[in-house]
Amino acid sequence: MNKMKIVSWNINGIRAGIKKGFLESMDKVNPDIICIQETKAHPDQVEKILDSYPYQYWNSADKKGYSGTAIFSKIKPVNVFYGMDKYIDDNEGRLITLELDSCYLITVYTPNSKRDLSRLSYRYDDWDPAFLNYMQALEKDKPVIFCGDLNVAHTEIDLANPKSNKTGKTFPGNAGFTDKERERFDDMISADFIDTFREFNYDSGHYTWWSYMRQARERNIGWRIDYFCVSKTLQKQLISSSILPEVMGSDHAPIVLEIGI
Repeated sequence: MNKMKIVSWNINGIRAGIKKGFLESMDKVNPDIICIQETKAHPDQVEKILDSYPYQYWNSADKKGYSGTAIFSKIKPVNVFYGMDKYIDDNEGRLITLELDSCYLITVYTPNSKRDLSRLSYRYDDWDPAFLNYMQALEKDKPVIFCGDLNVAHTEIDLANPKSNKTGKTFPGNAGFTDKERERFDDMISADFIDTFREFNYDSGHYTWWSYMRQARERNIGWRIDYFCVSKTLQKQLISSSILPEVMGSDHAPIVLEIGI
């Protein structure tokens, strides 16, 4: 069994990230596979990067400068899929799947419900159920690893201020911590997908995203909304799952999974 190290990072614009040390950070971490969300670019807008990763895949949004995902891999995949096939139409470049020899690896950038919750119904009724159905279909063939910015803090220990953000009697909740978004994460857990970080760490205070306002990162007023989740059949093969809050370059921190495959 070989050890595989995967990084997932919402880079909040890959061109900006390159200027802020993205390449140097990845060189230090030296993963086998890098999964990026919110590239905000088409590949022809970025000079060739990461030459040590010969297998490079981009799924860019139709809208320029918006959303988008990418995977850079040292491991040659068996196959590559963009989007969710028949499960949902996606012109926002939100998902890439690599079929590897022993598993599927998905990077995903889940739609944000928006401050006014105008996309919450799309998320709850369409995107999240389609994503779960897609993963369960893949799982019939091989175990699944999925990672990315899921735009939800699952439980109260996954954000610094749960009380002011959660759904109440007269308050629908803030995007990323509404009852509906958390319910859809529960659905994935009920379907036997494992939040790998919580296999190793049960404490609060560990976050992956901080607002740029009010020195939130310096004060660690954050949210854990970026995840590595795996099929339960991979549970015993988990080696580590961690957050790298000291790595700058985005409003998100990179996260790292090590697994025996």
